[in-house]
This record gives sequence, structure tokens and C-alpha cells, in this order.
Amino acid sequence: MEVQDKTIVVTGGASGIGKAMCERFAAEGARQVVVADLNGDGAAAVAERIGSASGSAAARQVDVGVEAELIDLIDDTESRFGPIDLFCSNAGIGLGKGLDEPDEVWDTIWRVNTQSHIWVARHLVPKMIARGGGYLLNTASAAGLLTQIGSVTYAVTKHAAVALAEWIAITHGRDGIKVSVLCPQAVRTAMTADGPGVAGVDGMIEPEQAADAVIEALREERFLVLPHPEVAEYIRRKSTDYDRWLHGMRRLQERYLSS
Repeated sequence: MEVQDKTIVVTGGASGIGKAMCERFAAEGARQVVVADLNGDGAAAVAERIGSASGSAAARQVDVGVEAELIDLIDDTESRFGPIDLFCSNAGIGLGKGLDEPDEVWDTIWRVNTQSHIWVARHLVPKMIARGGGYLLNTASAAGLLTQIGSVTYAVTKHAAVALAEWIAITHGRDGIKVSVLCPQAVRTAMTADGPGVAGVDGMIEPEQAADAVIEALREERFLVLPHPEVAEYIRRKSTDYDRWLHGMRRLQERYLSS
């Protein structure tokens, strides 16, 4: 897929990876970029910069943890700008650590990191199928392919996001639905402002590098988007010898906890 002349929606578009994707899509000639974020002023600022520099952009304040707001985002975008060609479910949060987190924490991170992807797909995939196809890009994390040392809530919700993307790709590939899932390790965003933690084992990249990887994967219509190429080798090790991989992750955890 080439993003030129496409209508694209990006949630979490006011900062970090989402902002970098919005800017890159516009630079690549997207017809319309909709910058959606809980931070409405931030979304408006990004849209204004894009619009004045290289293309058409609109801003929308959206809480992705509320299904009705995502439905409104989709319907409003399509009524104003036409069919959505690419929807990037990018918004995500890091919240909680251990098994003792209360249900309120689990519910909050679940709704943002996983359920939001489900709600978008539930409402948008049928529309895309009816018109012959479309593209979903879901931002998960390397934690969704491996795990997140120190945060069970993040690991579980990101694993679920990857599983959802896999299921949609398998079930609706024949309907013209293309799916990619973005799985970086540490990226220099607000989420890593206090340090990358164990996710920085292979170094911290800039959001623009993640956006570069997205453009490349979309052009090749690849499912996995891995800005940190080392992750592919970790997946191979995990699938080849699960117990050995678990042992290695325990050692990594000890190194992380003692640092």
C-alpha cells in the first residue's frame, strides 16, 4: 500500500509515534490525515502544522477507551472526507505492574490497549469489506510478542492486541482486509520519559524511525512491523525452545531488577 492520496486516521496522533506517523503520511502525500487524540489541543497543533506544511489534516479529540467516541470518529471522518483507507489504532498507555492491581487498573488499560482495537474493527471492518477492502495498522509492542518484564497489565493487553490483529488478518484477508501490527521496543516518547527500562535493551529509537518502519511495512503489506530488527530473532528463539527462552527472560529480569 502506498499512502499517497489515501484518507488516514491515527489515534494517539498528538505525540510520540502517532505524531511521527501523521507527519510522515502527510509528507508521503496522503489526501487527508485525521489526527485523533485525548489531547485535543495537541491534536489540533499537529494538524495545523501538517496542513500548513504539506497536506490536508483535521483534528479530533477522542477518548479511545469509549466505544461511542470511536464510532463517531469513524462516521464523522467518512462523512467529511470519504472512505477511510487506513486506520491506525495507535493510542496506548502503560499502567499497572503486578497481579495485585485492582480491577479498575486492568479495566482502564484493557479498554485503551486492546478493546479500542476491537471497537474500531467491529465498526470499520464491515464497511471496508462492503467497499472491497481496507487497511488496519494496530500499534502493539514487542511486549505483545515476547512479554513485558515488570508489568503484567501491559504484557497481557499487548499480547491480546497482537492476537486480535492476527485473527483479523486470517479471517478477513480473503475480504480484502490488510493488517499490520507495529511492535517496537523502546521509543523516545512520553511513556519512556523516566527511562526505557528493560525495553531499552537494544537501544532507544526515535518516533520518526518507527514511522519509517511503518511506511516500509505498508509498502510491502507485511504483518509484523519491527523497528527493532532484533525482535525477529527473539521470536525465533522463543518458538524454537520455549523453556530456554523463559530461562533467558528470567535472567534478563534479574539483571533489570538488580540494576
